[in-house]
Amino acid sequence: MKKNTIILVSIIAVLILGFFWGTSVYNGFVSQEESVKSQWANVESQYQRRADLIPNLVETVKGYATHESSTLEGVVAARAKATQVTVDPTKLTAEKLQEFQAAQGQLSSALGKLIMIKESYPELKANQNFLALQDQIEMTENRISVERGRFNDVAKEFNTSIRKFPKSMIASFGNFQQKPYFEAEKGSEKAPKVKF
Repeated sequence: MKKNTIILVSIIAVLILGFFWGTSVYNGFVSQEESVKSQWANVESQYQRRADLIPNLVETVKGYATHESSTLEGVVAARAKATQVTVDPTKLTAEKLQEFQAAQGQLSSALGKLIMIKESYPELKANQNFLALQDQIEMTENRISVERGRFNDVAKEFNTSIRKFPKSMIASFGNFQQKPYFEAEKGSEKAPKVKF
């Protein structure tokens, strides 16, 4: 009878320890997933900052470059499209991230064309508002790059955690899914050709 009691107590102890371990692992996944969501919000806020700066930049350029209307309209259209593509961080999939990235890439391309206009307009190059806005957009582009890198870091940490055994069993039970990464745009591995 004493042996049976020891076995029963041992089984109960293992179950209790297993429950606390499983709870701890599950809660760790929840914390990591919240970090991914939080970092996604940081990425979005930098994209929003860029979108908020664009109308001021367009208006400043408009005063100098009146016949560059197609470039200005392209920037406005790309901004509108980029701000319409939203991603729910709880349903972050590779496809949604790719769609978001494509819209933001079109906006980056349109912005590049807008910034290049200054070469044709010496008085625009000297305009303090334009220069200040250009600096803010360049700083924002750098912030976007940093936040995207941080997002990839927290997504990697989360993805690694949910894939390692034995934690992967709890991740499967809790329906935790891998998070996609920001990746370089197709064709960016090729250096651009510069012609003068």
